[in-house]
Amino acid sequence: MSNFLNAADIKDQVSLVDLLFRLGYEPARRSGKELMYLSMLRDSDIDPSFAVNEQLNVWFDHGTGKGGNIVDFGLAYWPMTDFVEVLHKIQTTAKQEIIANHSRENARPRMAIKIPHYQIEDIKEFGTNAAITTYIEERGLGAVARDKLKEVYYYVEDQKKLRKHFFASGWQNELGGWEVRNKYFKGCLGHKAVSFIEGVTQKLVIFEGYLDYLSWLTEHAENRSSILVLNSLSLLEAGIKRAKTYSEVDLYFDRDKAGHQASVNFKAAVPQAQDRSAVYDGYKDYNDRLQAGIASTPMVSFQPEPEQRTRFRR
Repeated sequence: MSNFLNAADIKDQVSLVDLLFRLGYEPARRSGKELMYLSMLRDSDIDPSFAVNEQLNVWFDHGTGKGGNIVDFGLAYWPMTDFVEVLHKIQTTAKQEIIANHSRENARPRMAIKIPHYQIEDIKEFGTNAAITTYIEERGLGAVARDKLKEVYYYVEDQKKLRKHFFASGWQNELGGWEVRNKYFKGCLGHKAVSFIEGVTQKLVIFEGYLDYLSWLTEHAENRSSILVLNSLSLLEAGIKRAKTYSEVDLYFDRDKAGHQASVNFKAAVPQAQDRSAVYDGYKDYNDRLQAGIASTPMVSFQPEPEQRTRFRR
Protein backbone atom coordinates (compact mmCIF):
# COMPACT_ATOMS: atom_id res chain seq x y z
CA MET A 1 0.00 0.00 0.00
CA SER A 2 1.38 3.39 -0.93
CA ASN A 3 2.01 5.80 1.95
CA PHE A 4 1.49 8.76 -0.37
CA LEU A 5 -2.10 8.37 -1.50
CA ASN A 6 -3.48 11.50 -3.04
CA ALA A 7 -7.15 12.43 -2.79
CA ALA A 8 -7.22 13.59 -6.41
CA ASP A 9 -5.85 10.22 -7.53
CA ILE A 10 -8.56 8.43 -5.55
CA LYS A 11 -11.30 10.61 -7.09
CA ASP A 12 -9.95 10.05 -10.61
CA GLN A 13 -9.32 6.32 -10.42
CA VAL A 14 -11.82 4.65 -8.06
CA SER A 15 -15.45 4.10 -9.03
CA LEU A 16 -17.94 5.01 -6.31
CA VAL A 17 -20.40 2.43 -7.64
CA ASP A 18 -17.71 -0.27 -7.39
CA LEU A 19 -16.77 0.84 -3.87
CA LEU A 20 -20.40 0.64 -2.76
CA PHE A 21 -20.71 -2.84 -4.29
CA ARG A 22 -17.66 -4.04 -2.38
CA LEU A 23 -19.12 -2.56 0.80
CA GLY A 24 -22.24 -4.65 0.20
CA TYR A 25 -24.60 -2.06 -1.32
CA GLU A 26 -26.41 -2.43 -4.62
CA PRO A 27 -28.73 0.11 -6.28
CA ALA A 28 -32.45 -0.38 -5.77
CA ARG A 29 -33.34 1.30 -9.05
CA ARG A 30 -32.19 3.73 -11.70
CA SER A 31 -33.66 7.22 -12.00
CA GLY A 32 -32.51 8.94 -15.18
CA LYS A 33 -28.72 9.06 -15.08
CA GLU A 34 -28.59 8.26 -11.38
CA LEU A 35 -28.48 5.02 -9.43
CA MET A 36 -30.67 5.13 -6.33
CA TYR A 37 -29.69 3.31 -3.13
CA LEU A 38 -31.19 2.96 0.31
CA SER A 39 -28.94 5.38 2.16
CA MET A 40 -26.10 3.67 3.97
CA LEU A 41 -25.43 6.94 5.81
CA ARG A 42 -28.82 6.91 7.56
CA ASP A 43 -30.58 4.13 9.44
CA SER A 44 -34.09 5.41 8.73
CA ASP A 45 -34.15 5.30 4.93
CA ILE A 46 -37.09 3.22 3.64
CA ASP A 47 -37.27 4.62 0.11
CA PRO A 48 -34.09 4.81 -2.01
CA SER A 49 -32.87 8.40 -1.61
CA PHE A 50 -29.09 8.09 -1.94
CA ALA A 51 -28.24 9.02 -5.53
CA VAL A 52 -25.03 8.24 -7.42
CA ASN A 53 -24.19 9.75 -10.78
CA GLU A 54 -22.01 7.03 -12.23
CA GLN A 55 -20.66 9.25 -15.01
CA LEU A 56 -19.53 12.08 -12.72
CA ASN A 57 -18.62 9.70 -9.86
CA VAL A 58 -20.50 11.82 -7.31
CA TRP A 59 -23.27 11.20 -4.79
CA PHE A 60 -26.11 13.08 -3.15
CA ASP A 61 -28.08 11.99 -0.10
CA HIS A 62 -31.54 13.54 -0.40
CA GLY A 63 -32.30 12.80 3.24
CA THR A 64 -29.48 14.97 4.57
CA GLY A 65 -29.00 17.36 1.67
CA LYS A 66 -25.30 16.45 1.53
CA GLY A 67 -23.18 15.00 -1.25
CA GLY A 68 -19.84 15.13 -3.00
CA ASN A 69 -17.16 12.90 -4.49
CA ILE A 70 -15.88 9.49 -3.41
CA VAL A 71 -13.56 10.96 -0.77
CA ASP A 72 -16.43 12.97 0.70
CA PHE A 73 -18.39 9.72 0.85
CA GLY A 74 -15.55 7.97 2.66
CA LEU A 75 -15.39 10.74 5.26
CA ALA A 76 -19.16 10.45 5.82
CA TYR A 77 -19.17 6.63 5.87
CA TRP A 78 -16.20 6.37 8.29
CA PRO A 79 -16.87 9.46 10.43
CA MET A 80 -14.45 8.56 13.24
CA THR A 81 -11.54 8.00 10.86
CA ASP A 82 -8.95 10.61 9.93
CA PHE A 83 -8.53 11.82 6.35
CA VAL A 84 -5.43 9.80 5.42
CA GLU A 85 -6.88 6.57 6.81
CA VAL A 86 -10.10 7.15 4.86
CA LEU A 87 -8.05 7.26 1.66
CA HIS A 88 -6.44 3.95 2.58
CA LYS A 89 -9.81 2.41 3.44
CA ILE A 90 -11.16 3.38 0.02
CA GLN A 91 -8.15 1.85 -1.69
CA THR A 92 -8.14 -1.40 0.28
CA THR A 93 -11.91 -1.83 0.00
CA ALA A 94 -11.85 -1.20 -3.73
CA LYS A 95 -8.87 -3.60 -4.01
CA GLN A 96 -7.38 -1.32 -6.58
CA GLU A 97 -3.84 -0.11 -7.05
CA ILE A 98 -3.70 3.67 -7.09
CA ILE A 99 -1.09 5.28 -9.30
CA ALA A 100 0.21 8.01 -7.01
CA ASN A 101 1.27 11.45 -8.16
CA HIS A 102 0.40 10.77 -11.79
CA SER A 103 0.58 13.74 -14.15
CA ARG A 104 -2.62 15.58 -14.97
CA GLU A 105 -1.10 18.24 -17.21
CA ASN A 106 -2.46 16.65 -20.37
CA ALA A 107 -5.60 15.27 -18.86
CA ARG A 108 -8.93 16.33 -20.31
CA PRO A 109 -10.59 18.91 -18.04
CA ARG A 110 -13.40 17.33 -16.08
CA MET A 111 -16.88 18.76 -16.05
CA ALA A 112 -17.49 20.91 -13.02
CA ILE A 113 -19.62 19.02 -10.54
CA LYS A 114 -22.80 20.71 -9.40
CA ILE A 115 -24.93 19.14 -6.74
CA PRO A 116 -28.61 19.33 -7.77
CA HIS A 117 -30.15 22.70 -6.91
CA TYR A 118 -33.46 22.87 -5.09
CA GLN A 119 -35.84 25.79 -5.22
CA ILE A 120 -39.13 25.98 -3.34
CA GLU A 121 -41.80 27.49 -5.55
CA ASP A 122 -44.84 27.53 -3.29
CA ILE A 123 -46.13 26.51 0.13
CA LYS A 124 -49.86 25.78 0.36
CA GLU A 125 -52.24 24.72 3.07
CA PHE A 126 -52.74 20.99 3.37
CA GLY A 127 -55.76 19.61 1.50
CA THR A 128 -55.54 21.23 -1.93
CA ASN A 129 -53.58 18.43 -3.65
CA ALA A 130 -55.41 15.10 -3.96
CA ALA A 131 -52.20 13.05 -4.34
CA ILE A 132 -50.68 14.47 -1.15
CA THR A 133 -53.94 14.08 0.76
CA THR A 134 -54.33 10.47 -0.36
CA TYR A 135 -50.77 9.62 0.72
CA ILE A 136 -51.30 11.09 4.18
CA GLU A 137 -54.67 9.37 4.55
CA GLU A 138 -53.09 6.06 3.57
CA ARG A 139 -50.71 6.60 6.48
CA GLY A 140 -53.75 6.98 8.74
CA LEU A 141 -53.02 10.64 9.46
CA GLY A 142 -55.75 12.51 7.63
CA ALA A 143 -57.55 13.54 10.81
CA VAL A 144 -54.56 15.29 12.40
CA ALA A 145 -52.71 16.53 9.32
CA ARG A 146 -54.66 19.64 8.37
CA ASP A 147 -52.99 22.07 10.77
CA LYS A 148 -49.75 20.06 11.16
CA LEU A 149 -48.61 19.69 7.54
CA LYS A 150 -48.21 21.91 4.49
CA GLU A 151 -47.98 21.19 0.78
CA VAL A 152 -44.51 21.97 -0.54
CA TYR A 153 -43.98 22.61 -4.26
CA TYR A 154 -40.40 22.71 -5.51
CA TYR A 155 -38.15 21.96 -8.45
CA VAL A 156 -34.73 20.37 -8.88
CA GLU A 157 -32.36 21.93 -11.40
CA ASP A 158 -29.45 19.93 -12.83
CA GLN A 159 -26.15 21.16 -14.27
CA LYS A 160 -27.80 21.71 -17.64
CA LYS A 161 -30.39 24.02 -16.07
CA LEU A 162 -33.12 21.43 -16.71
CA ARG A 163 -35.84 21.52 -14.10
CA LYS A 164 -38.05 18.79 -12.72
CA HIS A 165 -41.03 19.83 -10.61
CA PHE A 166 -42.18 17.95 -7.51
CA PHE A 167 -44.61 18.28 -4.63
CA ALA A 168 -44.83 16.67 -1.20
CA SER A 169 -46.26 17.02 2.27
CA GLY A 170 -43.90 18.94 4.50
CA TRP A 171 -43.13 20.61 7.82
CA GLN A 172 -40.39 22.98 8.90
CA ASN A 173 -37.46 22.29 11.16
CA GLU A 174 -35.81 24.76 13.52
CA LEU A 175 -33.42 26.10 10.88
CA GLY A 176 -36.21 26.83 8.41
CA GLY A 177 -35.55 23.76 6.24
CA TRP A 178 -38.52 21.84 4.92
CA GLU A 179 -38.71 18.14 5.73
CA VAL A 180 -40.70 16.63 2.85
CA ARG A 181 -42.45 13.30 2.34
CA ASN A 182 -44.49 11.78 -0.43
CA LYS A 183 -45.12 8.21 -1.51
CA TYR A 184 -41.82 7.99 -3.40
CA PHE A 185 -39.41 10.32 -1.62
CA LYS A 186 -38.31 11.55 1.79
CA GLY A 187 -35.74 14.26 2.28
CA CYS A 188 -34.95 17.78 3.43
CA LEU A 189 -34.98 21.03 1.45
CA GLY A 190 -32.50 23.29 3.18
CA HIS A 191 -30.54 22.72 6.37
CA LYS A 192 -31.25 19.56 8.35
CA ALA A 193 -32.41 20.17 11.92
CA VAL A 194 -34.86 19.04 14.58
CA SER A 195 -38.46 20.24 14.77
CA PHE A 196 -39.76 21.55 18.11
CA ILE A 197 -43.32 22.21 19.26
CA GLU A 198 -43.44 24.02 22.57
CA GLY A 199 -45.81 22.76 25.25
CA VAL A 200 -45.58 22.34 29.00
CA THR A 201 -42.15 22.98 30.43
CA GLN A 202 -41.91 19.83 32.55
CA LYS A 203 -42.37 17.08 29.95
CA LEU A 204 -40.78 16.42 26.56
CA VAL A 205 -41.88 13.70 24.13
CA ILE A 206 -39.30 12.77 21.49
CA PHE A 207 -39.87 11.08 18.15
CA GLU A 208 -37.51 9.86 15.47
CA GLY A 209 -39.83 11.00 12.67
CA TYR A 210 -42.63 13.54 12.28
CA LEU A 211 -45.17 11.06 10.93
CA ASP A 212 -44.66 8.99 14.06
CA TYR A 213 -45.40 12.12 16.09
CA LEU A 214 -48.65 12.56 14.13
CA SER A 215 -49.45 8.88 14.71
CA TRP A 216 -49.00 9.36 18.46
CA LEU A 217 -51.14 12.49 18.28
CA THR A 218 -54.10 10.49 16.95
CA GLU A 219 -54.22 8.81 20.37
CA HIS A 220 -53.07 11.76 22.51
CA ALA A 221 -54.92 14.75 21.04
CA GLU A 222 -55.29 16.41 24.45
CA ASN A 223 -51.67 15.94 25.49
CA ARG A 224 -49.89 19.27 26.03
CA SER A 225 -46.30 18.03 26.36
CA SER A 226 -43.51 19.72 24.46
CA ILE A 227 -42.62 17.77 21.32
CA LEU A 228 -39.21 17.22 19.74
CA VAL A 229 -38.88 15.44 16.38
CA LEU A 230 -35.28 14.52 15.52
CA ASN A 231 -36.03 14.11 11.78
CA SER A 232 -32.91 11.89 11.73
CA LEU A 233 -30.99 9.85 14.30
CA SER A 234 -27.92 11.80 13.20
CA LEU A 235 -29.36 14.62 15.34
CA LEU A 236 -29.52 12.49 18.48
CA GLU A 237 -26.99 14.68 20.31
CA ALA A 238 -29.13 17.75 19.65
CA GLY A 239 -32.06 15.90 21.18
CA ILE A 240 -30.05 14.89 24.23
CA LYS A 241 -28.94 18.47 24.80
CA ARG A 242 -32.52 19.74 24.62
CA ALA A 243 -33.94 16.98 26.83
CA LYS A 244 -31.64 17.65 29.79
CA THR A 245 -33.77 20.64 30.82
CA TYR A 246 -36.95 18.55 31.26
CA SER A 247 -37.91 16.52 34.32
CA GLU A 248 -39.85 13.95 32.24
CA VAL A 249 -38.77 12.63 28.85
CA ASP A 250 -40.56 9.98 26.77
CA LEU A 251 -38.80 8.33 23.82
CA TYR A 252 -40.60 6.86 20.81
CA PHE A 253 -37.81 5.59 18.54
CA ASP A 254 -38.01 2.83 15.93
CA ARG A 255 -37.97 -0.74 17.23
CA ASP A 256 -34.94 -1.74 15.19
CA LYS A 257 -31.24 -1.98 15.98
CA ALA A 258 -30.54 1.70 15.36
CA GLY A 259 -33.56 2.87 17.31
CA HIS A 260 -32.75 0.59 20.24
CA GLN A 261 -29.17 1.83 20.40
CA ALA A 262 -30.36 5.41 20.19
CA SER A 263 -32.65 4.80 23.18
CA VAL A 264 -29.80 3.22 25.15
CA ASN A 265 -27.49 6.14 24.39
CA PHE A 266 -30.21 8.66 25.20
CA LYS A 267 -31.06 7.12 28.56
CA ALA A 268 -27.37 6.94 29.49
CA ALA A 269 -27.06 10.68 28.90
CA VAL A 270 -30.51 11.66 30.23
CA PRO A 271 -31.40 9.35 33.18
CA GLN A 272 -34.98 10.64 33.41
CA ALA A 273 -35.71 9.49 29.83
CA GLN A 274 -38.04 6.51 29.41
CA ASP A 275 -38.33 4.24 26.37
CA ARG A 276 -42.04 4.10 25.48
CA SER A 277 -41.72 2.17 22.22
CA ALA A 278 -43.29 -0.97 23.73
CA VAL A 279 -46.70 0.48 22.79
CA TYR A 280 -45.96 -0.56 19.18
CA ASP A 281 -44.19 -3.80 19.99
CA GLY A 282 -44.26 -6.04 16.94
CA TYR A 283 -44.05 -3.09 14.56
CA LYS A 284 -41.14 -0.98 13.39
CA ASP A 285 -42.61 2.33 14.50
CA TYR A 286 -45.76 4.10 15.67
CA ASN A 287 -47.06 4.68 12.16
CA ASP A 288 -46.59 1.03 11.20
CA ARG A 289 -48.90 0.05 14.06
CA LEU A 290 -51.42 2.71 13.07
CA GLN A 291 -51.48 1.52 9.46
CA ALA A 292 -51.86 -2.09 10.57
CA GLY A 293 -54.90 -1.10 12.62
CA ILE A 294 -56.46 0.66 9.66
CA ALA A 295 -55.83 -2.31 7.37
CA SER A 296 -57.54 -4.66 9.83
CA THR A 297 -60.65 -2.48 10.18
CA PRO A 298 -63.33 -3.61 7.67
CA MET A 299 -65.18 -0.27 7.48
CA VAL A 300 -62.30 1.86 6.20
CA SER A 301 -62.10 2.71 2.51
CA PHE A 302 -58.34 2.21 2.14
CA GLN A 303 -57.06 -1.34 2.50
CA PRO A 304 -53.70 -1.81 0.73
CA GLU A 305 -52.87 -5.18 -0.72
CA PRO A 306 -50.05 -7.06 1.08
CA GLU A 307 -47.64 -6.58 -1.81
CA GLN A 308 -48.36 -2.84 -1.82
CA ARG A 309 -47.56 -2.58 1.88
CA THR A 310 -44.33 -4.48 1.38
CA ARG A 311 -43.23 -2.14 -1.38
CA PHE A 312 -44.35 0.99 0.52
CA ARG A 313 -42.59 0.10 3.79
CA ARG A 314 -39.36 -1.19 2.34
